[in-house]
Amino acid sequence: MNLSTEEIKRYNRHIILSEIGLDGQQKLKQSKVLVVGAGGLGCPVLQYLTAAGIGTIGICDFDFIDESNLQRQILFGTSDVGKSKAIVAAQKLANLNPFVQFEVHNVMLTNENALEMFQNYDIIVDGSDNFPTRFLTNDACLILNKPYVFGAIYKFEGQVTVFNYQNGPTYRCLIPEQPDSSESLSCSNIGVIGVLPGIIGAYQANEVIKMITGVGEVLSGKLLIIDAARMDHNLLSIKRSENFAYVKKLGEYGSFCTEGFLNVKQISPLELHEKMQNKKALVIDIREKEIFDLYHIESKQLSIGSILENPDLIPVGQQVVLVCENGTNSMAIIEELQKSGEKNNLYNLEGGIQAWMKNNLPIISNKS
Repeated sequence: MNLSTEEIKRYNRHIILSEIGLDGQQKLKQSKVLVVGAGGLGCPVLQYLTAAGIGTIGICDFDFIDESNLQRQILFGTSDVGKSKAIVAAQKLANLNPFVQFEVHNVMLTNENALEMFQNYDIIVDGSDNFPTRFLTNDACLILNKPYVFGAIYKFEGQVTVFNYQNGPTYRCLIPEQPDSSESLSCSNIGVIGVLPGIIGAYQANEVIKMITGVGEVLSGKLLIIDAARMDHNLLSIKRSENFAYVKKLGEYGSFCTEGFLNVKQISPLELHEKMQNKKALVIDIREKEIFDLYHIESKQLSIGSILENPDLIPVGQQVVLVCENGTNSMAIIEELQKSGEKNNLYNLEGGIQAWMKNNLPIISNKS
């Protein structure tokens, strides 16, 4: 698969690198990479891999662009709000590099489609933000023997490594078992400095390029941890554990950040607003107090920890609605509380505070 004259011009700065050259650039053109998630991490990964000339790039994401995404997902713009992330990403990336072929998987990654999807790619890049997707990605990569480029972000801290590369450690060597919902209550609503996904995503793209071209040393068996607030960089060793190095079939992974809370009753913002006007519901906001103080609806603030330690803080005998930023943490809390068979009076505000504001319902802020 030779490069055209136009491609040689485009990739000149790669080609004049003796470590890459024409051979390395042709390897990039022949490669197929799947990016799971077109959000904070996925956007910079996709942009840099597209610019680098990866021949085929798969984009797996079922979500839609929200205004709150634009602070960090800079592939998208204001006019894209409400549209499919995977479809819009492919359209914009095609304009960045017309020599790349894009395959859009506008679906949720599940244990029913992961193996079929992954088998068509050489490398899998994880741009997700939740444990179920990470464990599913890891296990599918192990079964198919695909390298798994991992990235994670939290507030000011980012992590990146490569799993399952040339018999290196796997994700389960780092975290053997998937945490339950009470241990992983945050997905997109914990907050993150906007530039951090760009930093970590660029590192992930770098690992992909290194693996394909054979340049440098792949970040396998080492976890790079970056503190963007203090600009600290630490490199920790990860040892391969034979107990977690082999997976024969996919399991059940659940979904903490999308669907999967089938037993949780939901209430829409408009329905809740009407009930609040008629004094028919008690609203409890479970976000951190610092965020609650910035903006909230008429409600009582209780922390997640205090509720889990003392469920009796939530009264019985009346309808209680739990509220968080996007409706995911509150669903997880309700599911956890209902495991004992109690607290059947709990409802979740569908879409959280963000959905409430989209409906232009009243907000109390520190500026009011």
